[in-house]
Amino acid sequence: MINLDSAIINLIIQIIVNIIILAPVLWISGRLLAGSNKAKFTDALWIVVLGTIIGAFFQYLFSGIIASIIVLLIWLALVKHFFDTGWLKALAIAIVAIVIWIVIAVIIGIILGLAIIGGGLYI
Repeated sequence: MINLDSAIINLIIQIIVNIIILAPVLWISGRLLAGSNKAKFTDALWIVVLGTIIGAFFQYLFSGIIASIIVLLIWLALVKHFFDTGWLKALAIAIVAIVIWIVIAVIIGIILGLAIIGGGLYI
C-alpha cells in the first residue's frame, strides 16, 4: 500500500517541478498557436497544476496504456478549455510544446556538456 504522506509530498514536488519546467513552455506554445489574447501565463499554470493532479489520480486508478490515453485526453481538454481552442489546435499546442522542450533540453545539455569538458562553467 502507498504511504499517503509520501504520495502527497511526491505530488507537491511534481507540481512544483512541472510549474517551473512545463508552464513556460506550454505558455510559449499557446501564444504561438492560440494567440497572446487567449494564452495567458496564468492559464498555463492552471493547466499544469490541474493536469498534474488529475493525471496522478487517474494513473493511480488505472495502469498502462489506458491511463496514458486518459491522461493525454485530460491534458488536451485542459489546453482546449483554458486556451479556448479546438481539439486539433490543442493537440498542435501540445506537440509544439514538446518540440520547444526538446530544443531547450538539447541546448542545456550542450551547455552543461561543454562546461564539464571545459573544466567548469564560466559565466
